[in-house]
Amino acid sequence: MESLSERRKKIRQLKRLIYGRTIVILLAVLVQLTMTYFMFAWLSSYSNYIYIGMLLISAVVVLHLFNDPGVPDFKLAWFLPIALIPVFGGLFYLFMEIQPGVYFLKRKVWKNFEADKGKMVQDPHVRNRIREHDHALDGMAQYLLDYDNSPAFGYTEAKYFSLGDEWFPDLIEELKKAERFIFMEYFILEDGQLWDSVLQVLKKKAEEGVEVRVMYDGMCSLSVLPTFYPKLLEKEGIKCRIFSPIHPIFSTRYNNRDHRKITVIDGRVAYTGGTNLADEYINQKERFGHWKDCAVKMKGDCVRRFTFMFLEMWKVSGSDKDHEGIGLYDTPKDAYANHDGYCIPYEVIPYGKEHVGKRVYLDLMNTTAKYLHIMTPYLVIDYETTEALCYAAKRGADVKIIMPGIPDKKYAFILAKTYYPELLRAGVRIYEYTPGFVHSKLFVSDDEKAVVGSVNLDYRSFYHHFECGAFFYRNSEILKMEEDFNETLKKCEEVTPESLKKQKFFETLGGKILRMIASLM
Repeated sequence: MESLSERRKKIRQLKRLIYGRTIVILLAVLVQLTMTYFMFAWLSSYSNYIYIGMLLISAVVVLHLFNDPGVPDFKLAWFLPIALIPVFGGLFYLFMEIQPGVYFLKRKVWKNFEADKGKMVQDPHVRNRIREHDHALDGMAQYLLDYDNSPAFGYTEAKYFSLGDEWFPDLIEELKKAERFIFMEYFILEDGQLWDSVLQVLKKKAEEGVEVRVMYDGMCSLSVLPTFYPKLLEKEGIKCRIFSPIHPIFSTRYNNRDHRKITVIDGRVAYTGGTNLADEYINQKERFGHWKDCAVKMKGDCVRRFTFMFLEMWKVSGSDKDHEGIGLYDTPKDAYANHDGYCIPYEVIPYGKEHVGKRVYLDLMNTTAKYLHIMTPYLVIDYETTEALCYAAKRGADVKIIMPGIPDKKYAFILAKTYYPELLRAGVRIYEYTPGFVHSKLFVSDDEKAVVGSVNLDYRSFYHHFECGAFFYRNSEILKMEEDFNETLKKCEEVTPESLKKQKFFETLGGKILRMIASLM
């Protein structure tokens, strides 16, 4: 007789067969790309004048890229197709840059951001105390306030979870306490024990009159959920939206995913971290060995910022008629929390010149004095970030990075290893988690500063995705984060120059080839 887990597995496979649109969409996009290429090729051979015109377009694109103040890594990645296929390369760049779908999404995001700017008010007493402790940190706080609408908060309590297994039961208990509203925004939502348990609580709360909203990224509609899933939740009294659903139409807007992980309950409690709403995150389903992830719960003033983040993205994913403000869902005045250090919740928006997720990490790299300890599932970094890590190690800080021992994406793993030699030479120590996959996004520095959130150490999180995080300063949970890092280190194997030499030739070669286009991946 087959077990319950085996039956669940078969049901999921059947659902993916029924709901899965991945093959259809990929084939449709491939056909469009092929047609686009042959159209350009046909035009280039149609007449010499058209051919020369296309070459001039490529020349103008190269001139533009040289003088554009953007990220150098992206420029270099575009020079490759332009150099290899000069006629097609320049036109393809314009095709990728000038797309109505991307333009309208970008316009909508910034319209909402600008309209809400200034609604997050900074408590001057909190900033004065930060300035007294650390003038450099006060500068970063000012940067986040000016460019990310993210104030620093003083009266905030935090609880750190070193595993999704610990986070999940706490989340369920807090959801059961909801009286006013529940907001949940996640990159992945998948049928299983975790989501079934959460859904049962959400249904019950909706019946009690609690406003429940759920939002997930459109990538889920490719294989793990049916496209009509929001309608099923609506029937249960749960409002649901999908961010940027995938359609069989080629567009670069699909490059910008909602990678955030946020739960807000009654404006009193907020969660963030790396954990999604799927069974592997609580080790109820094994995919890549043991799944090591982390999350943090916050109470107090800073919850207001997470409520604000959710409502921003909710409006972006819906109608322009959504004008509801944070006032309806604000943190209650009686939601008092003890003063336990400081917290700055922040968000990452993929459009514009300010790459906030990267800036927060760079600030930690550039200000660390004793140590900087990092857990990340991916290591695909630009020149500036590589130099910052190397410089931190060269000036004597203990810089350690924990990576997965069993990767979820083979190509990302061999690409990450191309950065290892330079980092090792500078004194950065790199470890691999032998029991399985590290999905935590954790930075800890000098027992005083830490970041927990959804931001990976890669181009996608820095430049392409919507992300979020919580920066902590002098919070008591920082020591628990450092303790978790050291306990995880005991289960890791250190990477050395000698061990890198054992890597297979084709993996090394493949990594070097991928690195040429890493910024576009």
